[in-house]
Amino acid sequence: MKIVMAIIKPFKLEEVRDALTSIGVHGLTVTEVKGYGRQKGHTEIYRGAEYAVSFLPKLKIEVAVATDLVSNVVDTIAAAARTGQIGDGKIFVMPLEKAVRIRTGETDVDAL
Repeated sequence: MKIVMAIIKPFKLEEVRDALTSIGVHGLTVTEVKGYGRQKGHTEIYRGAEYAVSFLPKLKIEVAVATDLVSNVVDTIAAAARTGQIGDGKIFVMPLEKAVRIRTGETDVDAL
């Protein structure tokens, strides 16, 4: 089992969720995060004054999947979240040692 974590632009959430649902992924966790990458933020002009915005709003999506689905999930997220602009985000894949569904006691792949 693996955890696929993606940092994406907020307006791409619905597209990513719909794409994941279409390949059979039925659960995900979304967290609002802020950060910056190579672009190191940007400047905005508000009422004539220029402001530096160092941390840009993003969404972190976490999906627990069986190992054999990882490449399909990564490809699906990348395709749905891509705009071709700077700041599209990143995808990370991490090992998942154990999963337990609290309600039923199911473990590992059955709990996903």
